[in-house]
Amino acid sequence: MSQYADLKAQIAKLQAQADDARRTEVGNVIAEIRQKIAEYGLSAHDLGFAEAARRGRPPKKAPLPPKYQDPKSGNTWSGRGKPPKWIVGKNRDRFLIQQ
Repeated sequence: MSQYADLKAQIAKLQAQADDARRTEVGNVIAEIRQKIAEYGLSAHDLGFAEAARRGRPPKKAPLPPKYQDPKSGNTWSGRGKPPKWIVGKNRDRFLIQQ
């Protein structure tokens, strides 16, 4: 066998030994950590595992109440954003919802 193949075989054998040692030690470490958490009454927040702030767009706000209503169809519009076709070019006072 070549020297390279021998080294690859040794690496595989050592990796298997390292995996076994890790499995054994992880079990002990987890038990120790659980014991410390119970002893000190720690929470996920105390350990820095609290939910991180969300990225991206902020959550949507509640929709605004309608300000205008089409008397024919009953459709409403809050007065924000692009005006609907039924109110474009018309006097908006006629469509105000009386409160």
